[in-house]
Amino acid sequence: MRKRNKHTGLVVFWVKLRQKGYKRSIPSLWRMLRKLELQPEKPPNPKYIPKPYEKMQYPGQRVQIDVKYVPDACIVGDAKAEGHKFYQYTAIDEYSRFRYLEAFEEHSSHSSKVFLEHMLKAFKFNVECVQTDNGPEFTKRLCSGENPTLTSFEKKLKQLGIVHKLIKPYTPRHNGKVERSHRKDNEYFYATHKFYSFDDFKKQLAVHSRKYNNFPMRPLNWKSPSDYIKAFLNSGQVF
Repeated sequence: MRKRNKHTGLVVFWVKLRQKGYKRSIPSLWRMLRKLELQPEKPPNPKYIPKPYEKMQYPGQRVQIDVKYVPDACIVGDAKAEGHKFYQYTAIDEYSRFRYLEAFEEHSSHSSKVFLEHMLKAFKFNVECVQTDNGPEFTKRLCSGENPTLTSFEKKLKQLGIVHKLIKPYTPRHNGKVERSHRKDNEYFYATHKFYSFDDFKKQLAVHSRKYNNFPMRPLNWKSPSDYIKAFLNSGQVF
């Protein structure tokens, strides 16, 4: 019977034996199985095999957008006493890693629309596709109802002829570049900075954004995101 149930755990195997008339205890069964070298064999868990990554060929081919909640521990002084919440909107070009950051006091579809308009002015190249998660500030896809209406953000994208790509629900790794950049923000910015007001947060975030875009990166062959963009805009050079 053990050969037919080699992956079955000890307790489940003991229950099956009891149904066949087995009278001994679980510890006794375990000692016997160990003596006969018939312990349960745990099958290997199936491994996640990621899909091949689609590498972008030029700036603006696809831009990832996401919202980051500013940690409460970073908000101090009057801003904390008044219960203010701050949000960081982030757009990152998948080809060059060039980012546009903006501070907001709310995250909503209207804020997302305003951010999109400012992002397109900040990016000196055309944007063909925007990729986001399924948050209500971007889409009503997961809201109740068979035919959800378009959000202000989606209407603006449609008006501009920009493709809106939604990642699989509850799968943030599909928005990996912007998620990874947010982890870096935590490590190099939010871990060491405090904000006494929204204006203070806005100014410090702008400085952090400039530092990021001008810092050389290994994935870019030790060039900065700004260098990548300048090379493309000035001579059409792609790496």
